[in-house]
Amino acid sequence: MRKWISVLLGMGMLFSMTACGSLYTSEPGGGTSGGGQRTPAAPGNYPGNSVVYMTTEISPEGLMAVYEALNWTPSGNVAVKLSTGEPPASNYLRPELIADLVQAVDGTIVECNTAYGGSRAETAMHYQVAEDHGFTAIADFQILDEDGSMTLPVEGGIRLTENYVGAAFADYDSYLILSHFKGHSMAGFGGAIKNISIGLGSSEGKCWIHSGGTSRTNAWGGEQDAFLESMAEAGKSVADALGDRIIYINVMNRLSVDCDCDGNPAEPDMHDIGILASADPVALDQACIDLVYAAEDGQSLINRIESRNGLHTLEHAAEVGLGSRGYELIRLETE
Repeated sequence: MRKWISVLLGMGMLFSMTACGSLYTSEPGGGTSGGGQRTPAAPGNYPGNSVVYMTTEISPEGLMAVYEALNWTPSGNVAVKLSTGEPPASNYLRPELIADLVQAVDGTIVECNTAYGGSRAETAMHYQVAEDHGFTAIADFQILDEDGSMTLPVEGGIRLTENYVGAAFADYDSYLILSHFKGHSMAGFGGAIKNISIGLGSSEGKCWIHSGGTSRTNAWGGEQDAFLESMAEAGKSVADALGDRIIYINVMNRLSVDCDCDGNPAEPDMHDIGILASADPVALDQACIDLVYAAEDGQSLINRIESRNGLHTLEHAAEVGLGSRGYELIRLETE
């Protein structure tokens, strides 16, 4: 039997119930020696906030629970976007965790090629990685940019006016964005926003975002904030194109400071947290960030995020209208 516990949150602030029932708030970025300074706070009412669902049960059953809580019904061809993970030892989401959900939505797992060296830069090799990592055994699989790119317009951006996604992006009617939340060597962290921007970007689209909209062939050398802002704007183009035909799930396990694009990531030095889901990618990533800042052992990941100005992605995503940093967290517990 599932219990629903509603915990109200404001923009960038986490309210969490302690064992004795006290309520605390933690502000990301304020007090970095120990995960943020906690001070007592009172619950509030935040009209218009997005809902984020959470379970601490990292299992196929927990994944299904947060998905079902969204009450979302996909239509037509369903794409499940995830990272296939760079060999040999990245922390990609394992097929045994996600298989039940992928099959429940009758989804095709989709990915795009990388814009750097490695085992996933070329289509044939990338298909082999997908097979080696067990994804082709649980569902159909497609590299969206194996036949190049298609263009999505970017509305209201300051860096981009267009975004380049895989040419097969439009072959799917509904998208389930399944992300492993973790650190990232350039973005500071990776979650839902990164998965719909860099993740759905074709090889040229990845260069376009990394360069801040100045190059489709060179991913390196761009200005940092321009890169972060371009991620937010590219993500908005995807969300605008799909409307209510896209939802987002973040899995907070194996919380390395390094991304799944790193084949030899740093070993995580913090505990697993849970699985979160929302129809709003900004609220979802913000909730994950807040949980990291509230964690007693999250300092390494906090340092990685702040050293790359990673919170700016959330700031700009909210500014351009991708989503809201304010949210209501609803915890799903099982008996």
